[in-house]
Amino acid sequence: MKASWEKIEKNVGVLDIEVDADRVATALDKAFKKVVQKVNVPGFRKGKVPRQIFEAKFGVESLYQDALDIIIPEAYLEAVKETEIEPVDRPEVDVEQFGKGKTLKFKAKVTVKPEVELGEYKGIEVTEQDTNVTAEEIDAELKRLQERHAELIPVEDDEAAQNGDVVSIGFEGFIDGEPFEGGKAEKYSLELGSGSFIPGFEDQLIGMKKGEEKDVNVTFPEDYHAEQLKGKAALFKVKLHDIKRKNLPAIDDEFAMDVSEFETLDEFKKDLEKKLKERKEAEAKRKLENEVVEKASAAATIEIPPVMIDNEAEQMLREYENRLRLQGMSLDMYYQFTGQNADALKAGWREDAEKRVRNNLVLEAIAKAENLSVSNEELRAELEQMAPAYNRTADELERILTANGNLESLRDDLLARKAIQFLVEHCKKVAPVA
Repeated sequence: MKASWEKIEKNVGVLDIEVDADRVATALDKAFKKVVQKVNVPGFRKGKVPRQIFEAKFGVESLYQDALDIIIPEAYLEAVKETEIEPVDRPEVDVEQFGKGKTLKFKAKVTVKPEVELGEYKGIEVTEQDTNVTAEEIDAELKRLQERHAELIPVEDDEAAQNGDVVSIGFEGFIDGEPFEGGKAEKYSLELGSGSFIPGFEDQLIGMKKGEEKDVNVTFPEDYHAEQLKGKAALFKVKLHDIKRKNLPAIDDEFAMDVSEFETLDEFKKDLEKKLKERKEAEAKRKLENEVVEKASAAATIEIPPVMIDNEAEQMLREYENRLRLQGMSLDMYYQFTGQNADALKAGWREDAEKRVRNNLVLEAIAKAENLSVSNEELRAELEQMAPAYNRTADELERILTANGNLESLRDDLLARKAIQFLVEHCKKVAPVA
């Protein structure tokens, strides 16, 4: 087989491929064995028609498409490997010559991974994050725990709902006098002031008493998740069934024993300080990594093929579908609830998809420029670390990832992490402005 590559545009080129006649003959043989199982010829059992009789009756041309379907994918992949290009989309194939006793000649127009012109990526200036924990932060964490462990006490019948109360309400929503899907509930538990509902809804329940009914007028935000409700004025008919008020426990030694393994509040505070510091350090690490990648990406010059962004948006849709499934919801259910569809979701993610593609390309280029690599030992160590989470052995996980073609993707992820670590190690940290 012969193959040559010629670039015709920035990220597009043509593979010129020629396959020898012997290989064409082999493909025609395979095609015949496949097709002969499906034809009926009087005097012969199905699958037993001699090749000469088959060709005399149907013509050898009847085998051509099946033979091409066999030989072109194989030849294309071999040509890609031989010319060392990296396609990012399916090729546009144009067959120039094919027939019994002839060589196969075809061209494949291919969109390839773009070239990255790196800018300055060493010595990137980033702001160092303060990871010290203040007394105010510890108090805020204690307050959050206090709220979580509050006892809900029913109020007297003549008492009005206050901000912070947990109320049980029934409601039905109307737009232009017509009820809308998802706008009705019988006994819904809502903490007033939590911001769970549309802006203005919770405020209008303050002052209501048990058994009281009220019309609540609100306007859905312009960025509301359900397309059909964005910016619409709505009327909710609300009935308040019950009011419960939080009884906050005192923050003392007894509280510390109730919510932790410590016997004193001082011990608990020290542990909270340690955990808050660990959390802040992890957040600072993530922020630093994101910042160096963003700045290295912004300094690079890349012309990204639109198909790469489309593919990334499709991947983001699959990831979102998996997250919904973990919550017991399907994509179809989500579409029904929100009035959106796959195209709308992907359009909304397109900017983020382009950013992800750009960052990945830049990290790959940095890894190449700095001769970074992932050894088999490092790959194995990662599999060993991942295995317990999947309740598998490292060997089992490796076999699974190899079978579905994801083992090299894992190696690519590890290489990207190495490139990020390289950027972090070579960045310049500056103190935050006071």
